[in-house]
Amino acid sequence: MRMIQLERQALIEQSSIQLPSLEETVNLFKARTKPTVAQLLSTAKADKKMLYQPRCGVGDHKEMVDLLRTLEGLSRPDILSVTIDSYTRLLKLDQASEALRTDPRKLNGYPLINHGYEKARELEMSIDAPLEIRHGSPDARLLFEVAIAGGITSFEGGGICYNLPYCKDVPLRHSLRAWSYVDRVCGKLAQHGVIIDRELFGTLSAVLMPPAISLAFTLLEGMLATNDGVRCLSISYPQGGNVVQDVAALRSILELASKYLPEGTAVYPVLHEFMGSFPKDVIEADALIFYGAMVGRLAGATKLITKSNQEAYGIPSVESNAGGIRTARMASAAMFDFVSIDESLVQEEQRWIIREVEEIIAPVLEYAQKTSLQEAIIWAFEHGYLDMPFSSSRYAKSEVLPVRDADGAIRYHSQGKLAFSRETQNRNRRLVSDSFEIKDLATRISQDIFFFSDGHYRARKAV
Repeated sequence: MRMIQLERQALIEQSSIQLPSLEETVNLFKARTKPTVAQLLSTAKADKKMLYQPRCGVGDHKEMVDLLRTLEGLSRPDILSVTIDSYTRLLKLDQASEALRTDPRKLNGYPLINHGYEKARELEMSIDAPLEIRHGSPDARLLFEVAIAGGITSFEGGGICYNLPYCKDVPLRHSLRAWSYVDRVCGKLAQHGVIIDRELFGTLSAVLMPPAISLAFTLLEGMLATNDGVRCLSISYPQGGNVVQDVAALRSILELASKYLPEGTAVYPVLHEFMGSFPKDVIEADALIFYGAMVGRLAGATKLITKSNQEAYGIPSVESNAGGIRTARMASAAMFDFVSIDESLVQEEQRWIIREVEEIIAPVLEYAQKTSLQEAIIWAFEHGYLDMPFSSSRYAKSEVLPVRDADGAIRYHSQGKLAFSRETQNRNRRLVSDSFEIKDLATRISQDIFFFSDGHYRARKAV
């Protein structure tokens, strides 16, 4: 505890931000009357229900309160989000302050650090649903401290998933160490009975992300987090577009967790509805939202991050955002109990996804026997044994090139240096070559990226 206190004191002194002590924060949580995110997740998993959560965030505090209250009144989400602005994500607090002073509408989210922990408490107390912080910061230590001081019980991100998709020049060593601080504070809070839900952002760049890469990254982040004392993990996965592959990937989360994470860790599968290019047509957009919710239902996801039918046009109106929740929730209606999936296909796909994940992480875990897991992850990215397609970061080689197969499932045109077995390579090669023929690779990848927005899903055998 003393080491955390010293690090925390240094962090606060460097930032000149006023924060209560950890003891005061613990007392705040113990006086809480409404459920935490971790409690809601636990109940939902036991009841085999899916929770619904939208994204939302604006710069002005009063407008943020109004937005949360309006969303809650229109659609009764189970959990609500506070999406953080880009300046705060990169700790450009002076720019965030200037935007707040001149025109908060310039901000693409809520500058929580500038508003302070007392405003965070106002947000949390203004609604019935608990809040989660969603952001994209490679160094979220100060943001996390303000969030928990504000009584917020869920915090998204990790040292891989909130670095490589967004940042060009942030070293992995820095982001991994910064996020270790967040997880160690969560561990200390857990020792006092305060459980913070830590959601791991498996969506990554959301561009043709092979399931095994998403799951391998979140599994490694989960191992780091639990080593630091985290007890509640929401492991998220991005909807890819093929129902069999998506259901199999979501179901793989608990199987992988049971094998690699400590016994007693609470783990919850989370589905992010399609994060790629959305259809402009409102009917098609609503259909895609419903489809994503049905995938979550069939897979047994504990939580669904919803979309709106204005996704193709930018930040949605509050009415459209609420409408997306209501559309998604329809998938849980009893009238759709007849919808089922070929379980034999799901089981076969799940077996291969788990095998791919284990082959991806095997060199990392082997190297970690000589050093720490954190150092092994850095080493693996340096040598390409861990890799991410279309990464913004120079710390990932981006040699992996994904494509869709004939059924719209995401496979590998190039595996880079991922340590796949010959059997895995042969299966992938067969599935890719069985796809309908497009001679030009650039055209094929473009169609695969704009799978739903340009209607290419209609040309595939099944979605």
